[in-house]
Amino acid sequence: MHDPEPDQAAAELRRLLDIMAALRDPVRGCQWDVAQDFASIAPYTIEEAYEVADAILRRDFAALPDELGDLLFQVVYHARMAEEEGRFGFAEVARHIADKMVRRHPHVFGDAAARTAGMQVAAWEEQKGAERAARAETGTLAGIPLGLPGLTRAEKLTRRAARVGFDWPDARAVLEKLDEEVAELRAELDGADPARLADELGDVLFVMANLARKLGLDAERCLREANFKFARRFAGVEAALAAEGRTPGDATLEEMEALWQAVKRAERGG
Repeated sequence: MHDPEPDQAAAELRRLLDIMAALRDPVRGCQWDVAQDFASIAPYTIEEAYEVADAILRRDFAALPDELGDLLFQVVYHARMAEEEGRFGFAEVARHIADKMVRRHPHVFGDAAARTAGMQVAAWEEQKGAERAARAETGTLAGIPLGLPGLTRAEKLTRRAARVGFDWPDARAVLEKLDEEVAELRAELDGADPARLADELGDVLFVMANLARKLGLDAERCLREANFKFARRFAGVEAALAAEGRTPGDATLEEMEALWQAVKRAERGG
């Protein structure tokens, strides 16, 4: 089923904006909603974005409209709070992103020559750099959000640094650095100083994010896939134990490892 006609979409958006205004009404609204502010709602915004990503990863397109609606509600929520403070409203939010998309796609909305996907990525980054300069954001790493997931931010930081030549030559060089960082982490295991261990483990994770970048992979997505794989295989272990009337708590580590290997072989057709 396709999206409704533009006028119907506008009507539904107007209805959502009115619902948000009613929820935030200081007298007749929901007192929980009235009590919220930007900081208290921000974690929900991040959570809803992840739920959208989760539905896409699972290819659950029946659930995707609901998840996208939850994420849109977060945008409406922030815009409503800003409007109440006289800062901006939803129309300004929509105008900003529309203007930005037109500005960053002159080959579609202007007279610029057609671009390949690679050319568009380069032009996009150049335009973003110009916008950062206009906002007086200085420094190679300016504008990379602090709130990004750690692996994603590590990739963005090093990708930006690589543009000015601060980078490893190839993935093999990153692997050599990884060996070095793992050795440093291993050296701290006996002392077991939590601060030192955290520092060295952070270095290992940072290098792993770099390795993903050099291989042309998304580190965050790689980890999500690994998480999904682990959960699937562990569920297989539990199912095998359940068939025997047992749970993981009833099994030894050796028994569970044997079942784990069996699940892996079955997945690989071995």
